[in-house]
Parts: sequence; C-alpha cells; structure tokens
Amino acid sequence: MNKSNSKCPFCFPQIESAIIESFGSVVAVKDKYPASDGHLLVITKRHTTDIFTMTETEKQDALKLIMILKENIMRDDLSVTGFNVGINCGASAGQTIMHAHIHMIPRRDGDVSNPEGGIRGAIPNRMSY
Repeated sequence: MNKSNSKCPFCFPQIESAIIESFGSVVAVKDKYPASDGHLLVITKRHTTDIFTMTETEKQDALKLIMILKENIMRDDLSVTGFNVGINCGASAGQTIMHAHIHMIPRRDGDVSNPEGGIRGAIPNRMSY
C-alpha cells in the first residue's frame, strides 16, 4: 500500500471498507454529504494534497475511473442526464480534507431551476454570464 496519514479520513485503512470501485492508484467511495443521489469521490491511494501534487499515473488512473463510474451510473440510473466533475484545491476553494479527491456529481433534468453556469456557481454572483 502507498504512503498514508493515520489522521486523514481518506487514507488507508480508514477508507478501505467504503471503497465501491478502484483502478490502479485511485479508489471511489460514496460522498458522506452528497450534493445529489450517487455523488462519488475519486481518491488517491497515496496521501497527497490535491491534483497539483498527484503523479501523472494518478491523474490518468483517476480519469479512467471517472469514465468507468460514468458508464456504471448511466447504466444503473436512467434518471441521470449529466455530471458535474470538480476538484477543490485549498481551503479558499472549499477543500476541507487535504487529500486529493475528485467529486463526481450526477445531475438530473430539473434538479435545479436553472443549471446554466454549472460549476461557476461556486461563486454565486458569477454563475450567470
């Protein structure tokens, strides 16, 4: 197993029992505070801070796992019509666990009144353009 931090909730063995899928150097778990039904996190096995400190292999594995998860979700939940895929890097960007992870949030038609702007909603007055 890769280097871990015993105080990090996303490190092994803390995360091990929650893993629903894995690929190479990354794993997927359900988000404990989901933004939508099916919200998942893709997490590096190695303890590292964010996407900027991930290795090229970790980035490639994360993208591959995101594609696998997308196919699984679209097959199993016909109500899903889109996704928000995002990464918070640093406390000022909303990162609360300083271990690299990618949010994969399934979206459904009508789940919000106006989804235009998508991820731009992280800064509410910049969502519309």
